[in-house]
Amino acid sequence: MDEAIGHYPVDHKRSAAMPLLHLWQEHFGFISDEGVQWIAAKLNLQPINILELVTFYPMFRRERAGKTHIRVCRTLSCAMAGSDRLMEKFCAATGIERRPHGDGMHNPISVSADGNYSIEFVECLASCGTAPVCMLNQELHENVRLDRAADLLTNHQSLITNHRSPPHPLEHRLIFKNIRRDDWKTDIGTYMREGGYEQLRKAVTMSRAEIVNQVKTSGLRGRGGAGFPCGVKWSFIKPDEKKPVYLICNADESEPGTFKDRYIIHEDPHQLLEGILISCFALNARTAYIYIRGEFPQGAKILERAIEEAREHNFLGKNILGTGFDAEVYTHRGAGAYICGEETGLIESLEGKRGYPRIKPPYFPAVLGLYMCPTIVNNVETLCHVKHIIAMGGANYARLGRPNNTGTRILCVSGDVQRPGYFEIEVGAVTMGQLIYEMAGGLKPGRKLKAVIPGGSSAKVLRANERFKLKQNQSDGSTVEREMSIDEIPMDFDSLTAAGSMAGSGGVIVLDDSRDMVWALNNINEFYAHESCGQCTPCREGSLWMQKITDRMLRGGGVTEDPKTLKTIGDNIAGRTICAFGEACAWPTQSFVQKFPEEFAARATKPVPPPLPPEYTPEELIEQEQIPTTPMAHDPGWEKAGTVGTI
Repeated sequence: MDEAIGHYPVDHKRSAAMPLLHLWQEHFGFISDEGVQWIAAKLNLQPINILELVTFYPMFRRERAGKTHIRVCRTLSCAMAGSDRLMEKFCAATGIERRPHGDGMHNPISVSADGNYSIEFVECLASCGTAPVCMLNQELHENVRLDRAADLLTNHQSLITNHRSPPHPLEHRLIFKNIRRDDWKTDIGTYMREGGYEQLRKAVTMSRAEIVNQVKTSGLRGRGGAGFPCGVKWSFIKPDEKKPVYLICNADESEPGTFKDRYIIHEDPHQLLEGILISCFALNARTAYIYIRGEFPQGAKILERAIEEAREHNFLGKNILGTGFDAEVYTHRGAGAYICGEETGLIESLEGKRGYPRIKPPYFPAVLGLYMCPTIVNNVETLCHVKHIIAMGGANYARLGRPNNTGTRILCVSGDVQRPGYFEIEVGAVTMGQLIYEMAGGLKPGRKLKAVIPGGSSAKVLRANERFKLKQNQSDGSTVEREMSIDEIPMDFDSLTAAGSMAGSGGVIVLDDSRDMVWALNNINEFYAHESCGQCTPCREGSLWMQKITDRMLRGGGVTEDPKTLKTIGDNIAGRTICAFGEACAWPTQSFVQKFPEEFAARATKPVPPPLPPEYTPEELIEQEQIPTTPMAHDPGWEKAGTVGTI
């Protein structure tokens, strides 16, 4: 525990709260009152400072789990692959009777009578291409067959799918060059034999301004979701900055549909580490933290081993490569909170607090970031690209892809395709149709495309039979507007934005014509209702309200006003919250209701019950065709609360 505390500045020991909570839970199985008090005393904090973390982060438990704890992913790609049935199989095999629908939001674990097993649904485990997936204690199991679920309980060996298929001809692999290679290992010797850390050696001979300019010239845009130009973000750090500068690698990969960072961390950790160290040198950052998902326990161990190997070779630590530059890199595990993917929520979490995003301005991380010091937060894939920009030069890198959409991009395809998986392409060089039908093997036999979510679950859905008007740049510099089908849309930032959605995190979820769009939206709504940090009223109340409505519609209690109400709620969340989570939870509802009105109308046929909103009478609405009303002696003036003059 003292070693974990030593990873943070002496006057900021609170940052060690989550590492100590992880250590305590791994040793004792849960966080007791004694644990809360002991950790608080160790860090000179009040017990409430620790308890607020235990009650906020889903991975921390206040009660003991079973000897074998099962976590089944419930988000969209896994749900489409049968995670509900997988949960039923596990419950039958362990004799666990799960709580009724909707119970146990804050204590979702169900334990077997003998205490040997416990089980819970969890949010995305970042392995959507191998759905359905689950974790048994610390081990991930992919492509779990329903008829083999019981066998996993006696054989805990991790079942990681190890596809050794060669890259598709349409791919251009830079970041994923070493992924799934038969002759590749994660140790530093293998990495250095392939030219590893040569770009770091080159970078430390360059000036910091030169490195930043190369990244600017490359046109690299952030690969975490927002697509902000990386070099521009770096230039916000003043060259003569007097405060300590921090670099944070955002490895909290939590967006449903996205699973690229997992493979980089597990199979090529030194590539990430080299990108981080080059970035540290360019920014004059002496400390970097890798904020990694709590659900990646093996990934954290792999990164820690890579850090020690790099230290042994003088690539980090004191006087790196004899340059006089010092830099330390530490891992920091999250605990299951999607909101910590937002950069200021991540910073709050890294400081040992709840992951409540900060308001911008004034809290732009490059000015007032970690410990109120200048901080740069970049995604795993983004930092890996830095190494290749130094190797190729910014101008050569910019020739990959399209103007304003340069380099390569890793796309993660899941859902109703025959070959789900990851594909690294030049940005914009592949269309949606090529990605789905050529690279991912097309739809399952007899099925037709119905919809695509192109950038993770928060991206607006695109309907298959839509026509899109996109402006395209010509070789002479002019622009021409073209009408195109969904299959013709180039997979780049600007084209997907013009089509009414976004490239986001690169998670492409494909839905065929067997899918119920109300069911799909309800799954997404349940994710965002669970993951809202609760700081902003529109998001806290609205996300749960939308989930209650779609859940009631699925169970037969939809009323005629529900589609309109859903849209209105979404409209009143987007743009009214501190961070972009508001848009993330509103956009799916806005787009699903707009693009598939007939499906929502078909599930919203009952009259509105007076005088209370439907959420107050969900069971009656589900069970009855109409809630009876009683005439009042006079009109109370509740024109919008049902039939006038009735209760």
